[in-house]
Order: sequence, then structure tokens, then C-alpha cells
Amino acid sequence: MKKIYFISFVIMMGLSPDPTSAQQRPPIIDMHMHTGLPHEVPPGTPALCRPEPCNGDGQATVDPEALRQKTLEIMDRYNIVKGFLSGVDWSDVRTWKEEAPERFIASPFIVKPDKKTLANLETEYNMGHFHGLGEIGTQLAGIPPNDPSLEPYFKLAEDLDLPVLIHTLGIGPYMPHFRTSAGDPLLLEDVLIQHPKLRLFVENAGFPYQEEMIAMMYQYPQLYVDVSTITWVIPRSAFYDYLKAFMRAGLGKRVMFGSDQMVWPEKIGAAVEAIEQAPFLSEDQKRDIFYNNAVRFLKLESSKETTAMDKMKE
Repeated sequence: MKKIYFISFVIMMGLSPDPTSAQQRPPIIDMHMHTGLPHEVPPGTPALCRPEPCNGDGQATVDPEALRQKTLEIMDRYNIVKGFLSGVDWSDVRTWKEEAPERFIASPFIVKPDKKTLANLETEYNMGHFHGLGEIGTQLAGIPPNDPSLEPYFKLAEDLDLPVLIHTLGIGPYMPHFRTSAGDPLLLEDVLIQHPKLRLFVENAGFPYQEEMIAMMYQYPQLYVDVSTITWVIPRSAFYDYLKAFMRAGLGKRVMFGSDQMVWPEKIGAAVEAIEQAPFLSEDQKRDIFYNNAVRFLKLESSKETTAMDKMKE
């Protein structure tokens, strides 16, 4: 009976049942995926790693078509049924969504907020092209989240009830204007006070601002986090220590899975396995991180996905 429900679920989601591993995996929602990087890298570039000196593995896939196909193949392999997808090139995001309409929540990557970008964004939402906001990556340009230039973006997201992803943490790409000081999660307080209904989630759980991030999540229950690159870009032991702190703090219901797929689609699997192999997580906690918490955050409780998942568990 479970197998029948599972096959019905993957067909409903627009997937083809994989005769091997996919059938053995419950669904995953990836809350952090990209159509590329906000800066160029040569083909074959190894994946990011921290701290330097270190040796990244893998090879960058920069061709847009090849990157999309590899990403979808790996999503199928791990039964990732939804991905929160953003990109600096909005046309790439629309293409991915058009090619796999049931697989992606399309969203624009924002680096430099201005009136023209905001006007274009409003048009995109009116046309139904986007259903999320972010990654808001203004920290890459040295702009903190409480900068006045971002206020109309947060207002728009709150008015439209959009899920919002933001880069507010201590690490990022090696870009000339990136500022670690602009990533303190405490800087989100002004935003959340001004926009109490904003659905906001912070990538990398604000790493390494552990105490600040936990304090903000205690005080502002609408605030969620994803785990994204810290599942694979930093040492596994450091990631586990960081995640344990959130679990010990009782925040396991507001931590979501994210791979932060950029141009290394193989890292999706590394991110999945980092959660699967965490010895301190129960199976229920893993399911919360992989799926249930995102369902709640995205307001999918009454959706067909949730109904099918409930049946699958019977």
C-alpha cells in the first residue's frame, strides 16, 4: 500500500518514479537553489570551501542548459520535489520554471536594490513569473538588511505574502564589497518589527552568528533558517556543532533543508547526506528539516503534496 501511495505522489508532482533510490526516499523540499552564481567562474572550477587553505572538490558546470539538466537529474535521484530557486539573471529563473513548472518556486536574486529593479519586480509578480523574493544578497554589495533601500522590497513581500530568503551571515563569496559586519542577524530586528507578517528565512542559519541567530528566532517566531552551504562548504564537524546548538535550543521545527546549489549540482547530494548522516538527529527531526518545516513555512499544509505525504506514512 505504501508503494502505491508513493508512486501516486511522484506522478502527481510531475516526476518519473526512479526504479532504484528515489522510490526508497521520502520527498525533500530544497529551500535554497540557484541558476548560477552572482559572479563568473571558469568551467571546471572546484567547489567553494572554507576555511582557507582548503581544497574544494567537484567541477563547476556553467553552461545553463547542462546545469539545469544535471540539477533536475540529482533532484530526481534524491526525490527533491520542490526547490526555492533564484538567480541574478531573471530570464534563467523563468526558463527553469517553464521547463519544470511543478518543481520550482521561482524567485529573483537581488544584489543592488533600486527603484528600477523594484518596478521591474512588481511587473514580474503581476505577470505571475515569481512566487518568492530573494535571495536578497545585498550583503555581497556591503548593504545590511536594515538599509532603507530594502524597505520597499520587504513591504512588497509582506503585502504579497511571499517567502523571502536573505543572505545575512558572516561568510560569503570573495567579492570586493562583501562585508561580514553587514551579516549580523541582529540587523534583521528592525525589519521584523516593521514587518511582523513577513515570512523570512536566513541562509546558512546565520553562520557563524550562533547566539545572535538563536536569540532572534526566540524573539521572532516568523523567522526560519536553512542550512545550505554549511552542509558542505565548512568541515562536517563544524556544521554538526552548529546544527546541534539549534536543536538543543528547541528550534528544530524552524530549520529547513537547503543545498545552495549554484554551479556544483553534485553538492545537492552532499547536503542531503550531511543531514541523513547526522547521528544526533532522530528520524522525525530529519523529516522536519527535509520536508515538514518547509511545508509549514510555505503554507502547504492543505496542499496535495502534504496529503500524499500523510498517506505515504500510513
